[in-house]
Amino acid sequence: MGLFSFIKNAGSKLFGKETKEAAANSTAVDAANRIQQANILKTMALRGVIESLNLPIQNLEMEVLDDTVTVYGQTDSQADREKVILAIGNVDGIATVDDRISVVNPEPEAQFYEVKKGDTLSKIAKEYYGNAMKYPMIFEANKPMLKDPNLIYPGQMLRIPSI
Repeated sequence: MGLFSFIKNAGSKLFGKETKEAAANSTAVDAANRIQQANILKTMALRGVIESLNLPIQNLEMEVLDDTVTVYGQTDSQADREKVILAIGNVDGIATVDDRISVVNPEPEAQFYEVKKGDTLSKIAKEYYGNAMKYPMIFEANKPMLKDPNLIYPGQMLRIPSI
């Protein structure tokens, strides 16, 4: 459990322009209402991401405050917990995920890696495992967020499991 930082302007474009400019040209009360509505819409959209990826989490609750998401719930495994965190954090407009997810069967945490320009899963596998041909381990550890081992982007965060 803890805070995980992400690159705010990297990731899937889930939120519309209106959520980013909620307070523009408004009174203070109107701006507060728009921001509150934008945060509710963000919460619904993020819940949709978790559901669309079929990530197993029970009692999922989220609180969105601007670019920070606090996520609560329970998973059976550490891997599922980390996938939920990454699915939320790899959305454009999210800078921090405050993890409050409990794990039924605790196990060692994976490392997180921020993809840099020019990276490939093979290059990352070579760095972490000493063998570029172990890239499928990283790909499998990041399913269902990754659909293709060749489709990663700078700023994206990946799980790097221990071997």
